[in-house]
Amino acid sequence: MASHRVYKHSSAVTLWLFIIMSLVIAIVVIGGATRLTNSGLSITEWRPVSGALPPFSAEAWQSEFDKYKLIEEFKAENPDMDLDGFKFIYLMEWGHRQFARLIGLVYLIPLVLFLYTNRIKKDRRWRFISIFLLICFQGYIGWWMVSSGVGTKLTDVSQYRLATHLGLAFIILALVYWTWRDQAREWTSPDVLPPYRKRTLVLALLVYIQIIVGAFVAGSNAGYAYNTWPLMDGGLVPGGYFAMSPAWLNMFENTAAIQFNHRILAYIVTIVAVWVWWSVRKRAEKPLRRATNWLMVAVIFQVILGIVALLKVAELPYALGHQAGAIVVFIFALWAMRAARYRF
Repeated sequence: MASHRVYKHSSAVTLWLFIIMSLVIAIVVIGGATRLTNSGLSITEWRPVSGALPPFSAEAWQSEFDKYKLIEEFKAENPDMDLDGFKFIYLMEWGHRQFARLIGLVYLIPLVLFLYTNRIKKDRRWRFISIFLLICFQGYIGWWMVSSGVGTKLTDVSQYRLATHLGLAFIILALVYWTWRDQAREWTSPDVLPPYRKRTLVLALLVYIQIIVGAFVAGSNAGYAYNTWPLMDGGLVPGGYFAMSPAWLNMFENTAAIQFNHRILAYIVTIVAVWVWWSVRKRAEKPLRRATNWLMVAVIFQVILGIVALLKVAELPYALGHQAGAIVVFIFALWAMRAARYRF
């Protein structure tokens, strides 16, 4: 039987990767809170070094507020905002950026140390370096997203760029998780049927696509429309689904179509999750059964959270809980993928 064996590295590297994974999860949640409080456009400049410090004087705060007053979001949505209100959204976005800087430092400094002390196997070094490069690139993507709402006619960031930013965050999370699991133990190929590998891969990809669609829901404010379930405006399919032309544009810019697609894909993910769970119940090894059990539980709770968030018109606690639930489902889907491929 062919086997896949991973060299067991320093436990310090394993712990470091777990910390990085935890920080990535945290910043995704913080980013969700930043979006849900409409704080993302409060800082209208990208200053990678000098921007690490917030305003301290009254004059500095007023200067930042005056810059915010020039963009369309302030004019269209917050014309009555005072300085105290601005300070709240500014500190939300500032905190998000500082947390991103923290992740970069917490990754880079130990990485250099571990490479120097030869604690990372040579054939894995490029994977570790690639993760750092993606973290740096994510910082640029974050500003690219914010810039779509600065000096333009948009009152929010572009949903296309928001989806790119969130999608890359989950790619980084997947890479860190996979590397952490590789690092933690020695793995071999399990005696499982090939279909389980394909099925868990399909399920993980569907979960990832659903997360991207969820980013379009957040970016287009589609969660604030059609706040009924299971029907939308009294019908299974909203009347304005094909309101835009060309037809493909509805998938990305029509709130009715975006929310409908998110609902339908949630049903599809649930059906596929049940199918995978049922198919492994008696024939697969225990680690895969355990992973799919937890994945099934997470999917059910996520569906419930999504319905509650919809009925509550995307109130912050429910909407943020729904986003956090997506992280849990995604990680459990990765866990199931690994359980279908490796054993220890």
